[in-house]
Amino acid sequence: MKPNIHKYSGPAVVILLAVLAGTASCKKSFYTDANVNPNSPSSSSIVPSVLLSTVEGALAYMQGGDLSRYASLNTQQTKGSSRQAQGYYQYVFTSQDFDNAWANLYTSTLENNKALIELSDERGYNAYSGVARILRAYALQLAVDTWGGIPYSDAFKGAENLKPKYDADKVLYDTIGVLLTTGIAQLGDANTGTLTPGVEDVVYGGDAGLWIKFAHAIQARIYLHQSKGDATMATNALAEIALSFSGNADNAQYIFGVTETAANPWYQFNQQRAGDISFSEGGSATKLIALHDPRLPILIDTTAASEHDGLLYFGQVNSPVEFITYDELLFASAEATLRSSGDVATAEVYYRDAIKANMEKLGVSGANITAYLAANGTLPAGVDAAIAQVAEQEYLALYLNPEVWTLWRRTNVPALTPVTGASVPRRLLYPQSEYSYNGTNVPGSVTLFSPKVFWDK
Repeated sequence: MKPNIHKYSGPAVVILLAVLAGTASCKKSFYTDANVNPNSPSSSSIVPSVLLSTVEGALAYMQGGDLSRYASLNTQQTKGSSRQAQGYYQYVFTSQDFDNAWANLYTSTLENNKALIELSDERGYNAYSGVARILRAYALQLAVDTWGGIPYSDAFKGAENLKPKYDADKVLYDTIGVLLTTGIAQLGDANTGTLTPGVEDVVYGGDAGLWIKFAHAIQARIYLHQSKGDATMATNALAEIALSFSGNADNAQYIFGVTETAANPWYQFNQQRAGDISFSEGGSATKLIALHDPRLPILIDTTAASEHDGLLYFGQVNSPVEFITYDELLFASAEATLRSSGDVATAEVYYRDAIKANMEKLGVSGANITAYLAANGTLPAGVDAAIAQVAEQEYLALYLNPEVWTLWRRTNVPALTPVTGASVPRRLLYPQSEYSYNGTNVPGSVTLFSPKVFWDK
């Protein structure tokens, strides 16, 4: 891939490119038993622990890096103040801008994940197999919600097929469900295998029960995305949430290291591109200030001329990248309740608990939580108005998480005024690498505004 001299240096996590050659989904050969790199170790020498830590790190870096920045700029949580970020904030994108995110998705995450699944299945490591499928499901969910249709069923076949077709976004959502069901079954198998995940599992330390909860959280998110005008989908989301997280301790997140070479992606970006993105001038800061929200000084420093513009909780060297959290599921419970039954009173309980869980996670004092809920904890009587208020508060809670862009596209909350032109982007462009190496299969007539992802109604 041609480097972009305006971008920062990229992930500091260790990527197994020596084992899995290639730079994009269709650009070069994928990992297959028949496509052997003589400079790479044989499959018999690969250990799943190395693959697992690689996949988790790459996935977290992809989400907390490019996807987080694009989502925060598109939803105006942050403001692009200089150079590329300023252009992105004004919706000036080219296909080349997405080569890095696509390569991190396919090469660093999904190819390594494919190797992990094949190795674990072959050797009967059921616990590793289950975790790997749940990670694949989550990576696919991020990709579909970002681009819509992508190569999947026809991809990862090495020299056998270097130009894979694109699967439809709705079909891929169904595929995610199958991956989650299989992963849950493998993790629940009494025969875990002779080797099981341990300390190399940065997300859950090998705890199968927590991985199963995460799988149900992903499925709940999938159902909620499809619940607009569909009470059954909303009811399904509630059923999955009931099997998922029961507190902040269950949150699915990746915590980066304390060294510069293993640092959180926002920290790295702000070290290398200080001033490109403003947090104190973004929409989240504006809303937090207007609400006298006690989370403001925890998330954003608006008082000092920091060289990193004061990104606090999520901007430290070892800050987490959050995949799905307990507070998100409580907001989802509130929305799903409103969409399935219109029960505002029950939804309000979930809504208040969601705000409380988010604030407790961030370390807000009990007194400040109580005061905030007294001022902001009541939902309006109408269902549509109640959904809008739930989404307004979730917008604040999902700070810098790509899911906030999906939330906005599903609910049109908050009401965003386009920075330029008539519309806010509703998808990303396919990368230039796809047009160069798989152009015959790339869907035509793609812009930042259409076609929408299938659930975007």
